[in-house]
Amino acid sequence: MTAVTLNEQLFRLPDLGEGLTEAEIVEWKVSVGDTVTIDQVVVEVETAKAAVEVPVPYAGTVLRLHAEAGTALAVGAALITVGPAAPAPGESAAERHREEERAGSGNVLIGYGTGHDPAPRRRRRRTGSTANSAPVTRPAPPIEPHAPRVISPLVRKLARDHGIDVTALVPSGPAGVVLRRDVEQAVARNAVTPVPSPEGPTRIPLRGVRRAVADKLSRSRTEIPDATTWVDVDATGLLQAKKALEAAEPGRRVGLLALLARICVAGLRRHPELNSAVDTERREILRYDEVHLGFAAQTDRGLVVPVVRDAHRLTTVRLAQELARLTELARTGDLPPDRLTGGTFTLNNYGVFGVDGSTPIINHPEAALLGVGRIIDKPWVVDGELTVRKVTQLSLSFDHRVCDGGTAGGFLRFVADCVERPAILLADV
Repeated sequence: MTAVTLNEQLFRLPDLGEGLTEAEIVEWKVSVGDTVTIDQVVVEVETAKAAVEVPVPYAGTVLRLHAEAGTALAVGAALITVGPAAPAPGESAAERHREEERAGSGNVLIGYGTGHDPAPRRRRRRTGSTANSAPVTRPAPPIEPHAPRVISPLVRKLARDHGIDVTALVPSGPAGVVLRRDVEQAVARNAVTPVPSPEGPTRIPLRGVRRAVADKLSRSRTEIPDATTWVDVDATGLLQAKKALEAAEPGRRVGLLALLARICVAGLRRHPELNSAVDTERREILRYDEVHLGFAAQTDRGLVVPVVRDAHRLTTVRLAQELARLTELARTGDLPPDRLTGGTFTLNNYGVFGVDGSTPIINHPEAALLGVGRIIDKPWVVDGELTVRKVTQLSLSFDHRVCDGGTAGGFLRFVADCVERPAILLADV
């Protein structure tokens, strides 16, 4: 247990989102001896879902940083200790206390704070200390650019495991410190031309998003008795509808993903059994009234599934805007954790990778996932005549505990009919 003395405030790693139990420190934004204010960002951490900036709920002087960059911490573990700051000249302790009260609680994450202006740039503590002050260490002076430092043992091990010469790296950390991302970037560059290790295969640890995906997919395969059904469809009508929307609203772009999302929402209204989850402990099916639509997005950090909240309440144009906004946040790593959880149904357009079909794994704990293949020219019979049409394949994986094949087939057939004849959607408007 980490002990603190009188007047010290210990801040522990907070709960960063639904289902998250740990986070890895990416970079400290402060050093021992710095003065911090309430709601000031002090550290960037990476969870299994996103990179998150964490503010401190206390004001004062940084006394201890309880973990180095590259360390994985459990929620509730000691993060940073803050002690009292020396009052400014002429400022009484009571005045400083009133100022801290006006600053707000601070015990929140970025984006959900107290609403005050951003914290000012941190100030270095004045030279000297009082009798009651805890000893602090000073940051190391700048070092030569050709002599990078590796502080974290995890970073050293990662470099050693992948044969990376840290002296050849350009450090991105403060004071010339080599961070984990510097080594990972070097590993990624070397991966283009992998060299077999004389000691055996290269070992790449499962961590972050990759580990979260592996855990979720393994759990899906273990817990969910899934089945997959599929159908080829003529998407010519859907492409024509997209062009008609673009012509009618030149400034409001509606992509195919948005149209497919609108069709899925309508299908779930007709077949709500697929907008469900199974509570295995209580042996109950949870059927949701709201449609929180997840969609697969490929990013540099791996595959993530942002969630469009209350998709059933959005127009097609608003759906398109939200899909575009969340996709951009996912690619830049700025998605808040609450936008990566709570989905009730997932749409996966793997056609962008140039593949026709798949047997997609359900995004646990949801009950179904619709996959869409690439749209290509194929021979197709229309009104008894052979012609060339734009054809795609739809694949539906579903939890056989929530419904039988008839319901799954009914949903998939409705989606296919809407892709072929989008005007069918007007019946539910």
